[in-house]
Amino acid sequence: MLTMSVVRIVSYNIHKGVSALGKRESVQELRLGLHGLRADLAFLQEVQGRNDRSGTLHEQHEMLAAALRLEAAYGRNAVYRHTDHGNALLSRFPILSHQNQDISDHRMEQRGLLHACVGIGGHEVHCFVVHLGLFAGSRSRQVGALVSRIEEVVPPSAPILIAGDFNDWTNVLSDILVERLGLHEVFATAPRGNNVELPRLRDSVRMLGRVLRGGEASPWRLRPGFQGPPKLGLGNELMAPRPPRTFPAIFPWLRLDRIYQRGFSVRQASVLYGRPWTRLSDHAPLLAELELP
Repeated sequence: MLTMSVVRIVSYNIHKGVSALGKRESVQELRLGLHGLRADLAFLQEVQGRNDRSGTLHEQHEMLAAALRLEAAYGRNAVYRHTDHGNALLSRFPILSHQNQDISDHRMEQRGLLHACVGIGGHEVHCFVVHLGLFAGSRSRQVGALVSRIEEVVPPSAPILIAGDFNDWTNVLSDILVERLGLHEVFATAPRGNNVELPRLRDSVRMLGRVLRGGEASPWRLRPGFQGPPKLGLGNELMAPRPPRTFPAIFPWLRLDRIYQRGFSVRQASVLYGRPWTRLSDHAPLLAELELP
């Protein structure tokens, strides 16, 4: 009998374990939030591996992994006098190996690519946690480094998961990953009606005004996504839906975060926003449920 492995995936920029405005520590609330999601794999960005000034912010990947009973791999990227931070993968499955590759493009931004191989249902799944640069040229070269690594070390038939903060608000990098590696962004292939579209601009502005006046950010009322007929592009080709808006979490407008997959089928994909997430980080997390044959 053919069995399927169902995998719940979270991608989240945790803002170094402090609130979106940087006024208070949020790592303990983050632990509770992630516990409620029952994630099998958590692709985390801006994770503090070292904080010499605050013990509660030190080794965040280890603390979260211990609390959630997951394995952890950490890739240190940005190093300062008293702290460092980078990417982390938390896994319910065995982490067979991991390596962090420096993909920094200039001195102003220290970026890395965390590559972990995870054993899931008899498969070796290659997981990549990414946090790309703020400049378009840097992001292009960093995606080039990602593609080169996959083409060099990952077997052509191996399942792949890539998730993180791509900072790609113009959505120009997806075509490279689709055409060169056969990857698909999860919202583009999720069943219609399972995913959701984030707030319109006027809703985001209204929410921002409420926050600036001292009010709280109330939970967004989700609109069902992609209910209309598929859109056609030039040559009558079907156009994939754009990735969702995830930044800033209080009034999501920019499409920064992604989950790409190869070898899986997508059961559902959604964005988590409203409380508690608006209190924990400046990004909204992504949640996807995938099946691996």
